[in-house]
Amino acid sequence: MSIQNLEPQVIWKNFYALTQIPRPSKHEEKVIEYLYNWGVSHGFETLKDDTGNIIIRVPATPGMENRKGIILQGHMDMVPQKTSDSTHNFLTDPINAYVDGEWVTADRTTLGADNGIGVAMGLAALEDPSVQHGPVEVLVTYDEETGMTGANCLKPGILKGDILLNLDSEEEGELCVGCAGGLDASASFKYHKYLVPEKHNGLKITVKGLQGGHSGMDISLYRANANKVMARILLPLVELFGAKVVSFTGGSLRNAIPFEAEAEIAVPQENLGSVKKLIDSIFAEVKAEFKESDPSAVLYVEDLPAAPKFIQGSVMLRALKAIIAAPHGVIRMSRTMEGLTETSINLAIVRTEKGKITIHSLMRSAIDSAKADLAEKVRCVYELAGADDIAFKGGYSGWTPKLDTPINKVCMEQYEKVYGKPMKVMATHGGLECAIMGAKYPAWEMVSIGPTIKYPHSPDEKVNIASVARTWEYLKAILANVPAK
Repeated sequence: MSIQNLEPQVIWKNFYALTQIPRPSKHEEKVIEYLYNWGVSHGFETLKDDTGNIIIRVPATPGMENRKGIILQGHMDMVPQKTSDSTHNFLTDPINAYVDGEWVTADRTTLGADNGIGVAMGLAALEDPSVQHGPVEVLVTYDEETGMTGANCLKPGILKGDILLNLDSEEEGELCVGCAGGLDASASFKYHKYLVPEKHNGLKITVKGLQGGHSGMDISLYRANANKVMARILLPLVELFGAKVVSFTGGSLRNAIPFEAEAEIAVPQENLGSVKKLIDSIFAEVKAEFKESDPSAVLYVEDLPAAPKFIQGSVMLRALKAIIAAPHGVIRMSRTMEGLTETSINLAIVRTEKGKITIHSLMRSAIDSAKADLAEKVRCVYELAGADDIAFKGGYSGWTPKLDTPINKVCMEQYEKVYGKPMKVMATHGGLECAIMGAKYPAWEMVSIGPTIKYPHSPDEKVNIASVARTWEYLKAILANVPAK
């Protein structure tokens, strides 16, 4: 069955249209054009700001003119992740989305339900004549995944509404009323390259099959980090057997737990057998440690001709030690909200190119001082390792929960009417644009909802079909009961 034929069709046809438009972060030109033309073709007031954010406005349905204005908000970009055997080009190819039982997923790539489903719901609310609502604006932001650029550049005063209803949550039945702040960290080590001596054999080491996932939502699942695993393998090879590292590549996005890494090394011929045994031994330990969270982890060791040059050994050694010592994962769980990660860090990307070993991490915390303390720990690790450059950027504060707003009450009441059970009020450890936009519009009431999406930011991403239908009914009930001004 084509996803266009799923119910409610008003949502799935919009989502299908988005899957046909390449829209990885920083490359949203085509989807910006599509969304703008969509609004104009429907006869709605449509704006595009200087950044690329799209705003589509519709007036209230008859009899609802006195209601508070509501802003339905999602982001247009998607995370471009694929398996190593996929030939998909995110800049040119449509997403091959298909129905898999109770879910919609994609062929070895991210699906883009994060946040395409939210955008599709916003558009559906504007075009479905059965939806009762007060004044509505749909705000679709640019480049959320790699820097929240659209939210950061949104101008105060351009939006008219009173309530922000973010559609970027990923668990049906949860009303999100707060989120963590974030901060990017990077460290680099400059290196020279030297000729690989004679009588060396080449090896390519690949770690793959890890689950990865969203560095906010999934970090508390304690999945293996491919960068950490690779450094754990390489360090003893360098120290014990004189292995020379030619390259190290792991992870691809700051907000995705790295699920694959590969390295090329040159090994003295007399040590080749011992090196292979040690690699297998270390990976066996990793498999045992992560058998619950990453049961599909696999290791490939391939023989290659020795590369002509290798990375300066003393620099590589310091960088490997830094990767192993640098914090990754949950730092602290919340003591006030059960099951919520309070502070974490994702050691996301390692690259060896252009004469530098570069390591990127993303820190998150609901408490600004805890985030700052974690940044100091990161700085100290890399300073002690002799990094040539350490930088922090892209910082933003969290969204402080407010539990007693009128829209919260509406959301709770309507959820119980639609579902017949209480809704869970929670905060997320993921970064939501609400935190940034709320600082520009401090009078806003803000909440976030969404259908169930599993494994966002990974090639296993999928969205539950029935959950989309139920969330749509719930969204319509909220819009019909928005409080009066």
